[in-house]
Amino acid sequence: MPDFKLPFKLYIDESGDGLGAALHQVHIINDKPVEGPIYFISRKIKPTEARYGASQMECLGLSWALEELNYFLERCGFEVITDCTTFKSLLDMKTPNRHMLRWQIAIQEYRGNMTIVNKDGNIHKYADGLSRWPLPNNDDNPAYVSEEASSQIPIEGISVTDLNTAFFEEVRNSYTQDEYCSISCQLLTKNCKDNSLIHALDEI
Repeated sequence: MPDFKLPFKLYIDESGDGLGAALHQVHIINDKPVEGPIYFISRKIKPTEARYGASQMECLGLSWALEELNYFLERCGFEVITDCTTFKSLLDMKTPNRHMLRWQIAIQEYRGNMTIVNKDGNIHKYADGLSRWPLPNNDDNPAYVSEEASSQIPIEGISVTDLNTAFFEEVRNSYTQDEYCSISCQLLTKNCKDNSLIHALDEI
């Protein structure tokens, strides 16, 4: 069972066949730290993603894993373990392409809680099998998002404020009481050509 007071470890991997992620956590058992699995996810690569390079695929994998495991990671500290050595520079790229920009935005909210750790592919094993034998892209796979759904931006919330007429009257009065705004309003609303008013603005 996850303990949300403890940090998580997120192992991610990609292959030519799919994306895989393994969420782990270290618990103290019999006074010894023991790392164990919490959640596994995988999915096959989509046809449109097959053209991505290795580095782009890793960024796609991280963005996808964060979205799918948001319930666990939203307010917790965690390590991202990957064999991609260029991860940090890719995420900090100043002129990203449209795919990278989308992933940067998706990952940005986690940057304060996330630490990226590079490990050699031979050591990086937990997500390796998941990416090489991924689950199919169908409705039975909870980690799969259809092309149509992924192109839609969900509405997180709607804020409605009802401003009564008293509020607008107060704003209107504040303009007339402010010397600079009062003169500006006269110049704009009355098509005034009085140079003394224009000079008065310079003196305020």
